[in-house]
This record gives sequence, C-alpha cells and structure tokens, in this order.
Amino acid sequence: MRGLHLFLLMPFLLSACVQEEIQSIASTSSSRSSAASSLEQLPSELSIPHFASMTLSGSHLTLDRVLDQNAAYTRYHISYRSNGLLITGIMNIPSGSGSFPLLILNHGYIDPKVYTNGKGLKREQDYLARHGFAVLHTDYRGHAESDESPMTAKVYDGNLEYAMDSVNAILAAQEAKIPHVDTSKIGMMGHSLGGGVTLAVLTGRPGLVDAAVLYAPVHADVFENFTRWRKEREEGDRTIEEFGTRETKPEIWDALSPQTFLKRIDIPILLFQGSNDKDVPKAWSDDLAKRLTNLQKNITYIEYRGEGHEFGFMWNDFMQKIVAFFQENL
Repeated sequence: MRGLHLFLLMPFLLSACVQEEIQSIASTSSSRSSAASSLEQLPSELSIPHFASMTLSGSHLTLDRVLDQNAAYTRYHISYRSNGLLITGIMNIPSGSGSFPLLILNHGYIDPKVYTNGKGLKREQDYLARHGFAVLHTDYRGHAESDESPMTAKVYDGNLEYAMDSVNAILAAQEAKIPHVDTSKIGMMGHSLGGGVTLAVLTGRPGLVDAAVLYAPVHADVFENFTRWRKEREEGDRTIEEFGTRETKPEIWDALSPQTFLKRIDIPILLFQGSNDKDVPKAWSDDLAKRLTNLQKNITYIEYRGEGHEFGFMWNDFMQKIVAFFQENL
C-alpha cells in the first residue's frame, strides 16, 4: 500500500497538474509500467491517470460448466484471472456457427453477502444472447466465488478495482479465442454502479471498447456517489480522513473521477434514465448528457417518463434500442 499512501500525500502536486494530466494521459497510458516486477492487484494510486498507466492482465478464461442450455444459447459458469485474482462470472454464447460480437455487462451494487454468480442484469443477459450477442457478465472481485479484494485501507476507490476486473474480462476473452465469439469489437453495458465502472473503463482505457450503454449510471463525479451512499460504507471507513472533501481537496476527487476525463471518450454512448428513479437522481444523467454534448461526443440520451431504477413497462423498447445500437456500432 506504499503507493496509495504516497498518493494521499500528493494533493498539491495533483492540484497543479491535473489539467496537464488530462492532456497527457493518452501518452501515459501507452507506456505501461514495464518496470514493475509484479502486477498490482489493486491500484497503488487511486486515480484515473494511474488506472490508465497500470499494467493490466486478463487471462485463463475458462468455460467451467454449463449452467443452462436452450435453443438460443448456452449459459456457462466462467472464471478468469484479473491481475492474478480469480474472478468468476457467466457467459451466454448463442447457438449456431456464426461469429457473435462480445458484450461485457457490469452489474450494479448488490450486497456481496447475497450476491450469487451472474446475478444482476439477468433479463438483459438473456435478451442480448437471444439477439446474437455473446454476453460476458463479470461477478467482480469479492462477489460469488471470486477472490476477495486485497484492499485494506478502508477508503473509497471510485470503482477502479471493479473496472480492473471488467477490462481484464475483455483481455481474457481476447486471449481465450473462444469459437464463434468475436472479440475484434467490444460493446459494454453498465447499470447503476456498473455505469460508474463503465465510465472508468471508457475514460481510463479508451480504445478498448467500441460502443457503450449506460443504464441509470451513478455520477461521473465520484464524490457525489461517495456522499450519497456514505452511510453504506463499512465501519471504520477513512475516506474523508485520507482524501478530504471536494471542497478541501478537490484535486484528489478530480483525479479519481471519470468526469474530469470525459474528453477522452471517443465512441458512441447510449444513455438511459428513468424520471422516477429513487436510487440514482435523474439530474445526474441530465448533467452527464449535457457535459458529453458540450464536448461534442456521440451521445444519445433517452429518458423514460415514470420509469424507476430498473425499467418495467418500457423495458422491451429499451432492449430493442440497445440491440439496434450495438448492431449498428459493432
């Protein structure tokens, strides 16, 4: 954890150079930390720039066993290595001899105590597989049969650990060369917290994903997320003691937030939000859409009046639009 403690002592340095990092992060990310003698299992510096420069390794993806099979697809329990950690998940592979584009699904917050393999976005997993997409849904570290997170500092990481596991799911799938799964172009979908994971991937590792769907995502400014769900943090959480607040240490929160680096996104984004969402305020998606539009990004924002955090009466329309979007862009 030496690097993390070093990061926490650097607020004035980050304040002076965070804008410079926005400009230079692309060149930073192209030169991975080759001097490192071992892979970091969690970011030693909690920031998007460090996430961009980390050496990430996804490998040993295995279709462990068949969980279900129907005429449209086979559902597998999978496992892979994410910078050495064992991560589980599921993979739905359509039937037939075609070449099926790969979608990575990032689920929202579910208490790890009740989470089971492949839980979250199950309706979406099924629908997308039935419409010709190979679907990889990662459990994340600390969920289902995955290894626990090595984090001991009790500070908020802005979803960077889960973003590592999502990126490494892509790398592991590309290495595995699974028959009929096309990893030459990748789509990603994230719901709620998984939307935050997706934003971290899009801003920290641009070029890895070719199109993305954000489904009622958390705020692109991670301080807003920390504040809203601070009561849910584990006992003894030291985030404020170590990081300060956005008012006292804005440079730390800027460096950790995808919002600071939205200009790096250069792929089509399809953003959905329900007007009656009690978990994620609609204003958050309004703000993200406005920022991306002002940056002249390829953003389509769809609001469903009366829908909550998980869509009901508009769900079929929602899925039809997602399929059309990925078909067009993958």
